[in-house]
Amino acid sequence: MALSREQLAQRVAQELQDGFYVNLGIGIPTLVANYIPEGIEVMLQSENGLLGMGEFPTEETIDADLINAGKQTVTAVDGASFFSSSESFAMIRGGHVDLTVLGAFEVDEQGSIASWMIPGKLIKGMGGAMDLVAGADNIIVTMMHADKKGNSKLLPKCELPLTGFGCIKRVLTDLAFMEIKDGAFHILERAPGVSVEEIVSKTAGKLIVPAHVPEMNF
Repeated sequence: MALSREQLAQRVAQELQDGFYVNLGIGIPTLVANYIPEGIEVMLQSENGLLGMGEFPTEETIDADLINAGKQTVTAVDGASFFSSSESFAMIRGGHVDLTVLGAFEVDEQGSIASWMIPGKLIKGMGGAMDLVAGADNIIVTMMHADKKGNSKLLPKCELPLTGFGCIKRVLTDLAFMEIKDGAFHILERAPGVSVEEIVSKTAGKLIVPAHVPEMNF
């Protein structure tokens, strides 16, 4: 069974390590804040100048003036700090973010990502994504494996305008967790109940399938 948005966030959260500074992109990545594993502390960073985001607020804790880069209301953890967006981007460009989680429209077998524009559609824009893919070494993209028409979003070469070239090393979709290396997608794990055959049929890019593909644990 394909993963829900919440399950995608839960699986990404398993990649967090104690002490990490983490940037969460717009969309599914923002949900990761709700699934930080017990026993570890991470500092979530937002391009608009917040270091130390917490879970999404309840009606009792909401503060309309406290938002993330996607203009969603958020909370702040103890020790959080506020600063200008220029300082936030200096942190990103300086390579001080340990893990970046982004959404995408397309990813290709060379690790390139298209995440900011679909011709003819009104999209919010690139935001800080270009800086994030240029300044971060550890990036996970989380996205749907195929579009609503069943067309693969994991391609031999991205067809939409690029956000970054050759910068993505890991991709988590609703069907599988994959590593990108040597010009191919390598399956690491599959979603519970999802067959390898389904993953293969919905992957347009070069796909390497190991002899054993374990299911994800939650």
